[in-house]
Amino acid sequence: MRSLLTLFCAAILLVFPPFVVGQENTPKVKVRLGTFDVDASPPTGSPLAYDPTKGIQTPLSCRGIVLQVDSEKPIVLCAVDWIGISSGGQTVFKEAFATAVNTTPDRVVIHALHQHDAPRCDFDAEKLIAEQGASGGGFDPKFARGVADKAAAAAKKAISESQPVTHIGVGEGVVEKVASNRRILGPDGKVKVTRYTATKNPEIRALPVGTIDPQLKIVSFWNGEKAIAALSYYATHPQSYYRTGMANPDFPGLARNARQRDTGIPHIHFNGAGGNIGAGKWNDGSVENRQVLADKVAAGMERAWNATNKTPVTAGSIGWAVEPVALPVAEHLDAKALEATIANRVATPGDRYMAAKKLVWLRRCENDDTIPISCLSLNDARILHMPGELFVEYQLSAQKLRSDLFVAMAAYGDYAPGYIGTEIAYGQGGYETSDRASRVASGVEKVLMDAVAKLLDAPGK
Repeated sequence: MRSLLTLFCAAILLVFPPFVVGQENTPKVKVRLGTFDVDASPPTGSPLAYDPTKGIQTPLSCRGIVLQVDSEKPIVLCAVDWIGISSGGQTVFKEAFATAVNTTPDRVVIHALHQHDAPRCDFDAEKLIAEQGASGGGFDPKFARGVADKAAAAAKKAISESQPVTHIGVGEGVVEKVASNRRILGPDGKVKVTRYTATKNPEIRALPVGTIDPQLKIVSFWNGEKAIAALSYYATHPQSYYRTGMANPDFPGLARNARQRDTGIPHIHFNGAGGNIGAGKWNDGSVENRQVLADKVAAGMERAWNATNKTPVTAGSIGWAVEPVALPVAEHLDAKALEATIANRVATPGDRYMAAKKLVWLRRCENDDTIPISCLSLNDARILHMPGELFVEYQLSAQKLRSDLFVAMAAYGDYAPGYIGTEIAYGQGGYETSDRASRVASGVEKVLMDAVAKLLDAPGK
């Protein structure tokens, strides 16, 4: 009799499992996250953006996350302390990660933080100048490929060491006295003066801040009460001073590193739409001001972290979407002139590399090659991944399109287009929209904002 009673009770428990206080009796989404972080500092003698590397002041890093959701292929978000990664550089990094973690390149994003005492990377441009006997004129290809391979191996390891994600956190905090608009307009609506990232003239520094996004945003991943990783987004050029020959991640990198040390949480920082934003109002280029700016950004990171609101991960709350866009190419790009510079053995290696980089971009546009614009959805958060040195208006416009959501933006993805201004900016003059700086036409704003609106599922779009 006792045996029959025991069997009966066991059957009841199978059909009606006991309720445990504090345990959510809802279907669980299988979400896991791993982080990676490898050294991306160049060897002595190899090219930085403008000078040969003399040494390493503060190590550069290539870091990011690998996000796994149910049986879908992993998503990789990667940020590199380099000035820019374009065209073939994007291809090499994306394919390395995709192979390592068994995903597709369109589920991998590669962003630079745009520090100037840091390397460039474009393997397509390198191939063109190598054919003319100028290999290594723009960057060290062996070193760059080694970083891609090393980071990909670290991402593969991150999967094996990944942790469950139960909650997503979002928060934002103001960064005080760092960002200012670089383009100062005169009474005629044209750019009167450019306030560069280090401005010694006190009269120019005294001019109004102008249009910026003062908010630094943080998205975090949690396993219960334990934070697994923090991603931060803030729009500004990252230069305090440069042309030192000493590789360093400048003030945003120092702020990120400080927060990671203070919290013990892996911290990945992305540069927002800061193409027309810099610290020029608050920065005279003095050496000591780098740490001052770093401390201000770190304080903004702390404010955003303290304001974090956590919500549970639920079924269907994580998504990945991609919109390929063909950007309108700038009319000033001349294939024959660029080819002549590449073949000119008297020209500097840097000039030949830049000509090759522009020619690669021109050919891509002529062949209708697209750039993927992507969006990661995490509960009520949306993270947009954008190309080039994007003007801050794109970030502000995206936030207005979905003011009901938490919208963050990472720019400086594919660096090939250079500066990307708004349509009106191309008629205002100034450095950022000049032939030297921008390789797209004014119609670029509509192309990008249409893609953004679609990714955000904006009302009426």
